[in-house]
Amino acid sequence: MATVSGPTIARCLMVTKQAEGEQTTREFRTFEPGALKQGSVRIRVQYSSLNYKDALCASGHPGVARSLPIIPGIDAAGTVVESRAEAFKASDRVMVFHARFGTEVNGAWSEWIDVPADWVYAIPESMSARQAMILGTAGFTAAHSVDQLQKHEVTPDKGEIVVTGATGGVGVCAVKLLSRLGFSVVAVTGKQDKTEWLKMLGASLVVGREALNDTSDRPLLKGRWAGAIDTVGGNTLATILRSTQPTGCVTACGLTSGVELNVTVYPFILRGVTLQGIDSAGVTPDYRQSIWQRLATDYSIAGLDDIADEVDLAGLEPKITQILAGQIAGRVIVKIADE
Repeated sequence: MATVSGPTIARCLMVTKQAEGEQTTREFRTFEPGALKQGSVRIRVQYSSLNYKDALCASGHPGVARSLPIIPGIDAAGTVVESRAEAFKASDRVMVFHARFGTEVNGAWSEWIDVPADWVYAIPESMSARQAMILGTAGFTAAHSVDQLQKHEVTPDKGEIVVTGATGGVGVCAVKLLSRLGFSVVAVTGKQDKTEWLKMLGASLVVGREALNDTSDRPLLKGRWAGAIDTVGGNTLATILRSTQPTGCVTACGLTSGVELNVTVYPFILRGVTLQGIDSAGVTPDYRQSIWQRLATDYSIAGLDDIADEVDLAGLEPKITQILAGQIAGRVIVKIADE
Protein backbone atom coordinates (compact mmCIF):
# COMPACT_ATOMS: atom_id res chain seq x y z
CA MET A 1 0.00 0.00 0.00
CA ALA A 2 1.74 3.16 -1.25
CA THR A 3 1.29 6.51 0.43
CA VAL A 4 2.36 10.11 -0.03
CA SER A 5 3.14 12.55 2.72
CA GLY A 6 0.43 14.85 3.95
CA PRO A 7 -0.77 16.70 7.05
CA THR A 8 -1.54 14.59 10.09
CA ILE A 9 -4.26 17.02 11.17
CA ALA A 10 -7.10 17.90 8.76
CA ARG A 11 -9.30 20.99 8.85
CA CYS A 12 -12.96 20.87 7.87
CA LEU A 13 -16.21 22.84 7.96
CA MET A 14 -18.75 20.89 9.98
CA VAL A 15 -22.49 21.33 10.55
CA THR A 16 -23.52 20.55 14.12
CA LYS A 17 -26.52 20.71 16.43
CA GLN A 18 -25.89 20.70 20.15
CA ALA A 19 -29.27 19.48 21.36
CA GLU A 20 -32.70 18.44 20.12
CA GLY A 21 -34.59 21.42 18.69
CA GLU A 22 -31.59 23.75 18.68
CA GLN A 23 -30.56 25.59 15.53
CA THR A 24 -27.71 24.08 13.57
CA THR A 25 -24.36 25.82 13.47
CA ARG A 26 -21.40 25.74 11.12
CA GLU A 27 -17.93 25.66 12.63
CA PHE A 28 -14.37 24.85 11.65
CA ARG A 29 -12.92 21.78 13.26
CA THR A 30 -9.74 19.78 13.03
CA PHE A 31 -9.39 16.02 13.20
CA GLU A 32 -6.71 13.37 12.94
CA PRO A 33 -7.40 10.81 10.22
CA GLY A 34 -7.46 7.27 11.58
CA ALA A 35 -6.50 4.00 9.97
CA LEU A 36 -7.78 3.51 6.43
CA LYS A 37 -10.47 0.85 6.03
CA GLN A 38 -10.04 -2.05 3.65
CA GLY A 39 -11.09 -1.13 0.13
CA SER A 40 -11.15 2.60 0.79
CA VAL A 41 -9.15 5.55 -0.48
CA ARG A 42 -7.77 8.59 1.34
CA ILE A 43 -7.71 11.75 -0.72
CA ARG A 44 -6.15 15.15 -0.18
CA VAL A 45 -8.93 17.43 -1.38
CA GLN A 46 -7.83 20.33 -3.56
CA TYR A 47 -11.18 21.66 -4.79
CA SER A 48 -14.86 21.22 -4.05
CA SER A 49 -17.89 23.27 -5.07
CA LEU A 50 -21.04 24.85 -3.67
CA ASN A 51 -24.31 23.40 -4.95
CA TYR A 52 -27.82 24.24 -3.77
CA LYS A 53 -27.89 20.81 -2.13
CA ASP A 54 -24.70 21.68 -0.23
CA ALA A 55 -26.26 24.89 1.06
CA LEU A 56 -29.30 22.96 2.30
CA CYS A 57 -27.02 20.48 4.06
CA ALA A 58 -24.96 23.32 5.53
CA SER A 59 -28.21 24.74 6.93
CA GLY A 60 -29.13 21.43 8.55
CA HIS A 61 -32.10 20.79 6.26
CA PRO A 62 -33.48 17.44 7.52
CA GLY A 63 -34.27 16.17 4.03
CA VAL A 64 -30.64 16.62 2.94
CA ALA A 65 -28.48 16.50 6.06
CA ARG A 66 -29.41 12.93 6.91
CA SER A 67 -27.26 12.84 10.04
CA LEU A 68 -25.57 15.44 12.23
CA PRO A 69 -22.82 16.39 12.73
CA ILE A 70 -21.80 16.26 9.08
CA ILE A 71 -19.27 17.79 6.71
CA PRO A 72 -21.11 19.02 3.56
CA GLY A 73 -19.78 18.94 0.01
CA ILE A 74 -21.11 16.55 -2.64
CA ASP A 75 -18.23 17.14 -5.09
CA ALA A 76 -14.52 16.59 -4.44
CA ALA A 77 -11.37 16.61 -6.55
CA GLY A 78 -7.85 15.97 -5.37
CA THR A 79 -4.98 13.53 -5.08
CA VAL A 80 -4.87 10.05 -3.59
CA VAL A 81 -2.75 9.99 -0.43
CA GLU A 82 -3.24 6.36 0.51
CA SER A 83 -5.25 3.50 -0.96
CA ARG A 84 -6.28 0.03 0.10
CA ALA A 85 -8.02 -0.49 -3.25
CA GLU A 86 -6.20 -1.95 -6.23
CA ALA A 87 -7.83 0.51 -8.63
CA PHE A 88 -6.04 3.55 -7.16
CA LYS A 89 -2.53 4.38 -6.03
CA ALA A 90 -0.87 7.31 -4.29
CA SER A 91 -0.67 10.50 -6.40
CA ASP A 92 -3.58 9.53 -8.69
CA ARG A 93 -5.73 12.55 -9.59
CA VAL A 94 -9.32 11.71 -8.72
CA MET A 95 -12.87 12.97 -8.19
CA VAL A 96 -15.51 11.74 -5.75
CA PHE A 97 -19.27 11.52 -6.42
CA HIS A 98 -21.93 9.48 -4.65
CA ALA A 99 -25.50 10.00 -3.50
CA ARG A 100 -24.52 9.57 0.17
CA PHE A 101 -21.39 11.73 0.00
CA GLY A 102 -21.88 15.06 1.77
CA THR A 103 -25.41 14.23 2.90
CA GLU A 104 -25.36 10.97 4.85
CA VAL A 105 -21.61 10.67 5.35
CA ASN A 106 -18.95 13.35 5.61
CA GLY A 107 -18.30 15.19 2.37
CA ALA A 108 -15.76 17.29 0.54
CA TRP A 109 -15.37 20.42 2.67
CA SER A 110 -12.36 18.92 4.38
CA GLU A 111 -8.63 18.77 3.71
CA TRP A 112 -8.66 14.96 3.78
CA ILE A 113 -11.46 12.52 3.03
CA ASP A 114 -11.73 8.74 3.30
CA VAL A 115 -14.20 7.16 0.88
CA PRO A 116 -15.00 3.74 -0.63
CA ALA A 117 -13.12 3.08 -3.85
CA ASP A 118 -16.32 2.77 -5.91
CA TRP A 119 -17.09 6.43 -5.17
CA VAL A 120 -13.82 7.50 -6.79
CA TYR A 121 -13.26 8.36 -10.46
CA ALA A 122 -10.17 9.33 -12.40
CA ILE A 123 -9.95 12.96 -13.48
CA PRO A 124 -9.53 12.98 -17.27
CA GLU A 125 -5.91 13.55 -18.22
CA SER A 126 -6.53 16.88 -19.97
CA MET A 127 -8.58 18.31 -17.07
CA SER A 128 -7.32 19.96 -13.88
CA ALA A 129 -8.91 19.39 -10.47
CA ARG A 130 -10.11 22.99 -10.58
CA GLN A 131 -11.79 22.52 -13.95
CA ALA A 132 -13.38 19.30 -12.74
CA MET A 133 -15.00 21.16 -9.86
CA ILE A 134 -16.16 24.11 -11.96
CA LEU A 135 -18.12 21.43 -13.78
CA GLY A 136 -18.84 19.12 -10.82
CA THR A 137 -22.26 17.55 -10.41
CA ALA A 138 -23.83 20.52 -12.23
CA GLY A 139 -21.67 20.08 -15.32
CA PHE A 140 -22.17 16.33 -15.28
CA THR A 141 -25.96 16.81 -15.08
CA ALA A 142 -25.87 19.22 -18.01
CA ALA A 143 -23.78 16.78 -20.06
CA HIS A 144 -26.06 13.88 -19.07
CA SER A 145 -29.02 15.93 -20.29
CA VAL A 146 -27.35 16.80 -23.59
CA ASP A 147 -26.42 13.15 -24.09
CA GLN A 148 -30.07 12.19 -23.67
CA LEU A 149 -31.19 14.84 -26.17
CA GLN A 150 -28.73 13.45 -28.70
CA LYS A 151 -29.84 9.87 -28.05
CA HIS A 152 -33.37 11.03 -28.90
CA GLU A 153 -32.03 12.42 -32.19
CA VAL A 154 -32.38 16.08 -31.24
CA THR A 155 -29.85 17.79 -33.51
CA PRO A 156 -29.03 21.47 -34.16
CA ASP A 157 -30.95 21.50 -37.44
CA LYS A 158 -34.19 20.54 -35.64
CA GLY A 159 -34.60 23.97 -34.00
CA GLU A 160 -34.19 25.82 -30.72
CA ILE A 161 -33.32 24.26 -27.38
CA VAL A 162 -34.68 26.01 -24.31
CA VAL A 163 -32.75 25.96 -21.03
CA THR A 164 -34.53 27.03 -17.84
CA GLY A 165 -32.80 28.25 -14.70
CA ALA A 166 -30.10 29.36 -17.09
CA THR A 167 -27.95 31.23 -14.55
CA GLY A 168 -27.83 28.24 -12.19
CA GLY A 169 -25.01 25.70 -12.18
CA VAL A 170 -26.69 23.18 -14.49
CA GLY A 171 -28.12 25.97 -16.62
CA VAL A 172 -24.87 27.79 -17.38
CA CYS A 173 -23.07 24.55 -18.18
CA ALA A 174 -25.93 23.51 -20.47
CA VAL A 175 -25.93 26.86 -22.28
CA LYS A 176 -22.18 26.66 -22.91
CA LEU A 177 -22.21 23.00 -23.92
CA LEU A 178 -25.20 23.27 -26.27
CA SER A 179 -23.72 26.36 -27.90
CA ARG A 180 -20.38 24.58 -28.31
CA LEU A 181 -22.22 21.76 -30.12
CA GLY A 182 -23.90 24.16 -32.53
CA PHE A 183 -27.40 24.39 -31.03
CA SER A 184 -29.46 27.57 -30.97
CA VAL A 185 -30.08 28.11 -27.24
CA VAL A 186 -32.90 30.10 -25.64
CA ALA A 187 -31.95 30.83 -22.03
CA VAL A 188 -34.71 31.43 -19.47
CA THR A 189 -33.92 33.38 -16.32
CA GLY A 190 -35.42 35.62 -13.68
CA LYS A 191 -32.16 37.61 -13.57
CA GLN A 192 -32.61 40.03 -16.44
CA ASP A 193 -29.37 41.81 -15.49
CA LYS A 194 -27.58 38.66 -16.68
CA THR A 195 -28.90 38.86 -20.24
CA GLU A 196 -25.65 40.00 -21.86
CA TRP A 197 -23.63 37.55 -19.76
CA LEU A 198 -25.79 34.63 -20.92
CA LYS A 199 -25.40 35.75 -24.52
CA MET A 200 -21.64 35.89 -24.00
CA LEU A 201 -21.83 32.29 -22.75
CA GLY A 202 -23.57 31.24 -25.96
CA ALA A 203 -27.30 31.90 -25.66
CA SER A 204 -28.92 33.07 -28.90
CA LEU A 205 -31.85 34.59 -27.02
CA VAL A 206 -32.59 35.33 -23.36
CA VAL A 207 -36.18 35.52 -22.08
CA GLY A 208 -37.81 36.01 -18.70
CA ARG A 209 -39.50 33.30 -16.66
CA GLU A 210 -42.96 34.58 -17.60
CA ALA A 211 -42.37 33.53 -21.22
CA LEU A 212 -42.45 29.87 -20.08
CA ASN A 213 -45.38 30.11 -17.66
CA ASP A 214 -48.57 29.60 -19.65
CA THR A 215 -51.53 29.28 -17.27
CA SER A 216 -54.18 28.54 -19.87
CA ASP A 217 -55.99 25.19 -19.95
CA ARG A 218 -55.00 24.48 -23.55
CA PRO A 219 -53.58 20.95 -23.74
CA LEU A 220 -51.21 21.91 -26.56
CA LEU A 221 -49.47 25.15 -27.49
CA LYS A 222 -47.71 26.11 -30.70
CA GLY A 223 -44.75 23.77 -31.16
CA ARG A 224 -41.55 25.75 -30.84
CA TRP A 225 -38.84 23.76 -29.05
CA ALA A 226 -36.86 20.94 -30.61
CA GLY A 227 -35.77 20.07 -27.10
CA ALA A 228 -35.32 21.42 -23.62
CA ILE A 229 -33.20 21.13 -20.50
CA ASP A 230 -35.48 22.05 -17.62
CA THR A 231 -34.01 22.63 -14.18
CA VAL A 232 -37.04 24.06 -12.39
CA GLY A 233 -40.13 21.83 -12.90
CA GLY A 234 -43.67 22.93 -12.05
CA ASN A 235 -45.73 24.88 -14.56
CA THR A 236 -42.58 25.84 -16.46
CA LEU A 237 -42.03 22.19 -17.34
CA ALA A 238 -45.71 21.77 -18.22
CA THR A 239 -45.54 24.81 -20.54
CA ILE A 240 -42.43 23.45 -22.25
CA LEU A 241 -44.00 20.03 -22.83
CA ARG A 242 -47.09 21.62 -24.39
CA SER A 243 -44.93 23.73 -26.73
CA THR A 244 -42.37 21.13 -27.85
CA GLN A 245 -42.27 20.10 -31.49
CA PRO A 246 -43.19 16.59 -32.64
CA THR A 247 -40.63 13.94 -31.54
CA GLY A 248 -38.84 16.50 -29.38
CA CYS A 249 -37.19 15.58 -26.08
CA VAL A 250 -37.41 17.43 -22.76
CA THR A 251 -35.04 16.56 -19.92
CA ALA A 252 -36.05 17.33 -16.33
CA CYS A 253 -33.66 17.56 -13.38
CA GLY A 254 -35.07 20.16 -10.97
CA LEU A 255 -38.07 21.19 -8.91
CA THR A 256 -37.54 24.72 -7.61
CA SER A 257 -40.76 25.87 -9.31
CA GLY A 258 -42.80 22.95 -8.01
CA VAL A 259 -43.11 19.18 -7.89
CA GLU A 260 -46.55 18.92 -9.52
CA LEU A 261 -46.86 18.41 -13.28
CA ASN A 262 -50.25 19.51 -14.60
CA VAL A 263 -50.23 18.32 -18.20
CA THR A 264 -52.38 16.07 -20.36
CA VAL A 265 -51.15 13.10 -22.37
CA TYR A 266 -51.54 15.04 -25.64
CA PRO A 267 -47.88 16.12 -25.98
CA PHE A 268 -46.90 12.47 -25.71
CA ILE A 269 -49.53 10.76 -27.86
CA LEU A 270 -50.16 13.45 -30.49
CA ARG A 271 -46.63 14.83 -30.87
CA GLY A 272 -44.51 11.95 -29.62
CA VAL A 273 -42.70 14.18 -27.13
CA THR A 274 -40.31 12.42 -24.73
CA LEU A 275 -40.00 13.53 -21.10
CA GLN A 276 -36.62 12.22 -19.94
CA GLY A 277 -35.87 12.32 -16.23
CA ILE A 278 -32.25 13.01 -15.29
CA ASP A 279 -31.11 11.19 -12.16
CA SER A 280 -27.40 11.92 -12.16
CA ALA A 281 -26.85 10.33 -8.75
CA GLY A 282 -28.23 6.99 -9.91
CA VAL A 283 -26.20 6.39 -13.07
CA THR A 284 -23.79 3.47 -13.37
CA PRO A 285 -20.08 4.05 -12.68
CA ASP A 286 -19.22 3.22 -16.29
CA TYR A 287 -21.70 5.75 -17.63
CA ARG A 288 -20.43 8.42 -15.22
CA GLN A 289 -16.83 7.88 -16.27
CA SER A 290 -17.84 7.93 -19.96
CA ILE A 291 -19.57 11.30 -19.58
CA TRP A 292 -16.51 12.72 -17.83
CA GLN A 293 -14.35 11.52 -20.69
CA ARG A 294 -16.71 13.28 -23.09
CA LEU A 295 -16.45 16.46 -21.00
CA ALA A 296 -12.72 16.28 -21.68
CA THR A 297 -13.15 15.63 -25.42
CA ASP A 298 -16.20 16.23 -27.64
CA TYR A 299 -18.16 17.84 -24.77
CA SER A 300 -15.26 20.02 -23.62
CA ILE A 301 -16.34 23.51 -22.60
CA ALA A 302 -14.00 26.44 -23.19
CA GLY A 303 -13.89 29.45 -20.91
CA LEU A 304 -14.90 27.71 -17.67
CA ASP A 305 -13.52 30.65 -15.69
CA ASP A 306 -16.36 32.74 -17.18
CA ILE A 307 -18.86 30.84 -15.02
CA ALA A 308 -16.77 30.36 -11.87
CA ASP A 309 -16.35 32.28 -8.63
CA GLU A 310 -13.67 30.87 -6.32
CA VAL A 311 -13.65 31.01 -2.51
CA ASP A 312 -11.88 29.12 0.26
CA LEU A 313 -13.59 27.39 3.19
CA ALA A 314 -13.59 30.63 5.18
CA GLY A 315 -15.34 32.43 2.32
CA LEU A 316 -18.26 30.00 2.07
CA GLU A 317 -20.53 31.64 4.65
CA PRO A 318 -21.91 34.50 2.50
CA LYS A 319 -22.10 32.26 -0.57
CA ILE A 320 -24.30 29.77 1.30
CA THR A 321 -26.73 32.59 2.14
CA GLN A 322 -26.68 33.91 -1.42
CA ILE A 323 -27.31 30.59 -3.18
CA LEU A 324 -30.28 29.85 -0.91
CA ALA A 325 -31.68 33.29 -1.80
CA GLY A 326 -31.24 32.69 -5.53
CA GLN A 327 -28.53 35.34 -5.80
CA ILE A 328 -25.74 33.24 -7.32
CA ALA A 329 -25.08 33.17 -11.06
CA GLY A 330 -22.82 30.43 -12.34
CA ARG A 331 -20.66 28.12 -10.27
CA VAL A 332 -18.97 28.63 -6.90
CA ILE A 333 -15.88 26.49 -6.42
CA VAL A 334 -14.16 25.97 -3.10
CA LYS A 335 -10.38 25.86 -2.93
CA ILE A 336 -9.29 23.52 -0.17
CA ALA A 337 -5.57 23.16 -1.03
CA ASP A 338 -3.16 23.86 -3.88
CA GLU A 339 -3.06 21.43 -6.82
